Amino acid sequence: MATRKKPSGGKTDGLFSALAPTPLPERLRPSRLEDIVGQDHILAPDAPLGRMLAAGRLGSLILWGPPGCGKTTIARLLADRVNLHFEPLSAVFSGVADLRRIFDAARERRLAGQGTLLFVDEIHRFNRAQQDGFLPYVEDGTVTLVGATTENPSFELNAALLSRCQVLVLRRLDTPALLTLLARAEAALGHALPVTDAAREAMCAMADGDGRYVLTLAEQVADLKPDAPLSSEDLARLVQKRAPIYDKAQESHYNLISALHKSLRGSDVDAALYWYARMLDGGEDPLYLARRLTRFASEDVGMADPQALVQALAGWDTYERLGSPEGELAIAQVVVYLATAPKSNALYVASGAANRAARETGSLAPPMHILNAPTRLMQELGYGKGYDYDHDAPDAFSGQNYFPDGMSRRQFYRPAERGFEREILKRLEYWAKLRDKRQKDE
Repeated sequence: MATRKKPSGGKTDGLFSALAPTPLPERLRPSRLEDIVGQDHILAPDAPLGRMLAAGRLGSLILWGPPGCGKTTIARLLADRVNLHFEPLSAVFSGVADLRRIFDAARERRLAGQGTLLFVDEIHRFNRAQQDGFLPYVEDGTVTLVGATTENPSFELNAALLSRCQVLVLRRLDTPALLTLLARAEAALGHALPVTDAAREAMCAMADGDGRYVLTLAEQVADLKPDAPLSSEDLARLVQKRAPIYDKAQESHYNLISALHKSLRGSDVDAALYWYARMLDGGEDPLYLARRLTRFASEDVGMADPQALVQALAGWDTYERLGSPEGELAIAQVVVYLATAPKSNALYVASGAANRAARETGSLAPPMHILNAPTRLMQELGYGKGYDYDHDAPDAFSGQNYFPDGMSRRQFYRPAERGFEREILKRLEYWAKLRDKRQKDE
């Protein structure tokens, strides 16, 4: 394996740097790709990176994944494996001058026969113009670009840049991967962590898929030196839980509301409550959830249970009166009601179909017989002539035509045979028979 090279422009170690304590996550940073945990789907021999390395070539990449899953380490080890100079850059702290310096150095290095792997952490922080600046250097091979991002590249990166890079999705570390890291921590510390088996599992849960965090947590626990192994309750009291990964303006927000919506649509009350709780735990505004649940009541329950909309509005109103945390229970009640209600999107489909028909037919006038005639002139012109007052008809149903002249009758609303819509369907079928009978009698 090639020797790791210092980044160009990096500072030399200070006189006393060896005396400075090195955090455990840095001490345990893998020195081989084979030591990376939890990412076999991209690193295995038959996986994308495994095939690239076997072929002796490395294309430009975007590594997309949550914090602590190994993006930076993978990039550094890829440079070692293919013998490229590793040039790290943070999009948070860098600008155009830094990029120009790096590209000039990479060009000179290339003339000397040495390639450059430019690793850009948080690449989504660069604006669109800065991202465009990478294109000529990626295209002509001056640098092999490896960008790391926690945000969805589809939304945050230029299409031109994405077309020149392969996007690899890294996964949050699962419990077995985190337990492997804890075992490595114990080997490095020279002793077992002072925790029970249940507390060890709790450490993995607290890390929430972040390998760097679980190692930091292991170091904190080791420094406690308790008299007896810590239980899960001790752990919760003594160390701080990692904040959940949730940004109300980014993809995690849309992913979780999608999960809540689809769990409700699938009538899975327990999953719906879980996603509702996850969003609250991440700091979501309960009023946003109340609005979305009200929309769901019309879109996915509709007339199958007309009370769903009433319940959603009542929960919304209750939260506005009580606030958090008391009012959150009212919204939870709405979640349960909607998840367990009969489902129908017939109202949603009918509304969309009617909207399309309205656009297609333009400004067709209503038929004359259903127009009011408040003036004598309008009466003389035939407004309201021939109108049958439905309450005077048998069954309070005249069966007259209410569509515009020149427009054939259309059926937009097709109720499902579920919940209250089953009764609505019977009524519509009954009225359709009466309408047909009237037309035949005429």
